[in-house]
Amino acid sequence: MSEPTPSSAGITPEPASSQLVFANRRWRVRRPKPFVLVIEGEAGTEAANSSDFLHDTLLLPEWREAFYQLVDATGLVVCLNLHTQHPTYRDVRGRSSKGRLSQGEYYHHDGCTGPVKPRFVEIRCPIQPQTRGVATAVAPHRDVVQAMVQALPADLAATPALAAQDMSPGALRQMDGAALDQLQGLITRTVRKKLNAEGARAYFRQVDVAANAYFEPWALGESRIIANANSGVTMQHRRAYQTLHAGGVANGHLVKRWPNEELLLPGQVVDPALIAALCSEEGDEVDGERAEVCYLGAH
Repeated sequence: MSEPTPSSAGITPEPASSQLVFANRRWRVRRPKPFVLVIEGEAGTEAANSSDFLHDTLLLPEWREAFYQLVDATGLVVCLNLHTQHPTYRDVRGRSSKGRLSQGEYYHHDGCTGPVKPRFVEIRCPIQPQTRGVATAVAPHRDVVQAMVQALPADLAATPALAAQDMSPGALRQMDGAALDQLQGLITRTVRKKLNAEGARAYFRQVDVAANAYFEPWALGESRIIANANSGVTMQHRRAYQTLHAGGVANGHLVKRWPNEELLLPGQVVDPALIAALCSEEGDEVDGERAEVCYLGAH
């Protein structure tokens, strides 16, 4: 399996195979999409016997930056069959209403209002009695914005805010991250104002398909490490309802953290102001009114 990561980072790719050598171990892997690497566990170890290989191996101090570079180069690294209760995880706090969409239901980066965004966001589905029925869609940032333009209804594209924008394929290819953010904010605000909740959800279901998003049900014991603002492939993600969101349906909960900023190496000190600023974007979104706080506002 070919990996776009230097061998000096401790990774040895094996072309045309389903294994990856990393941290002096051999891992069972697969690539369901070009920007996704799924690590199922160490070769020779059955899933039922897996432990917390994310913390016990991949995130050890001597391998951590090499693993981060793998995420940088890939976009999304999924680790399955993890048995962990690491203290750095915290509950995902946002909730969705039956009315306007909450900010978590739009494609977004974490930390989009501040000047510094976390390098990665890790979202995890702990082992728990209740399975998770709501998906998390993940796709490359540029692909998301291109898909949002492609799926945009003609009457929305003709609104004054968007009619003045050059949304041609050539223009989109030339946009940097900031310009993509700006256009995405304009489109998201327009969709939010002009479509009702289920109309907006239907629109983003089309975006998921057009962006070739990674859209897989959550497995218990699964972590998704998403490149959020980095030197490589920058991704976006969203909470995705595929059926009518009527509320009152039991769902397994998710936890999250920003590994690069919160899971520190010896001698590193957490930046409390940064963490407080990032957490301030995650208030409960019962009625969707907090949505303007983040990526729907100015970028």
